[in-house]
Amino acid sequence: MKFEVVIMVEITWLGHACFLITGSKKVLIDPFLSGNPTAARKPEEVEAEFILVTHGHGDHVGDAELIAKRCNAKLICIYELSRYFAKKGVESIGMNIGGTVNFEGVSFTMVPAVHSADVEDGGEIISAGNPVGFVISMDGVKIYHTGDTFVFSDMQLIAKLYKPEVMLLPIGGFYTMGIEEAYRALQLVKPKVAVPMHYNTFPVIQQDPEKFKKLVESKLKVRVAALKPGESLKYP
Repeated sequence: MKFEVVIMVEITWLGHACFLITGSKKVLIDPFLSGNPTAARKPEEVEAEFILVTHGHGDHVGDAELIAKRCNAKLICIYELSRYFAKKGVESIGMNIGGTVNFEGVSFTMVPAVHSADVEDGGEIISAGNPVGFVISMDGVKIYHTGDTFVFSDMQLIAKLYKPEVMLLPIGGFYTMGIEEAYRALQLVKPKVAVPMHYNTFPVIQQDPEKFKKLVESKLKVRVAALKPGESLKYP
């Protein structure tokens, strides 16, 4: 008799667009913790082997430099942003849209996002390449973190190419897509589970995740896990 070993991947929302994905490796995304009123942990309380940064805005770069240096983590971002981190003494992997990097059975594919992306350094605005999302494949699970974005039709192509089962997507509006647009994004990607993010951090992106959950689950075969900061989803 053969027994199949199923490895559970744990996805913890740390607030805003920051997630810690734990399986055979620890992957941290957009670690905006210091200065984040909804952050579930302090930077020194987070351990990571990989750090993904979707774009150069301060609420996504966050504590990436500090955590990368302390944990000796591999920092992965678009090439232009990697040059910014290099000047900060962070050894980063600068890739580009459409590329995939593999490390010890974990893969990271960089996909497009529709947003702006420059980084501010000492009051100066510096070009930091394009905004991106990532499809992470670990322990047989594929997770799509959209980054900050509007819904766009090529999300359907991302779905066909990479078949993500879990989608982490913004619903806050104002800076990103809101509830209606996020619902349309799920129509295109058709994941099994959706986790809303990038809302309620500031008054301007105040949203009701239960409204999003009701809309999606009444019309699509997608389960919405509306986590509170610090809460986790285990998949599958």
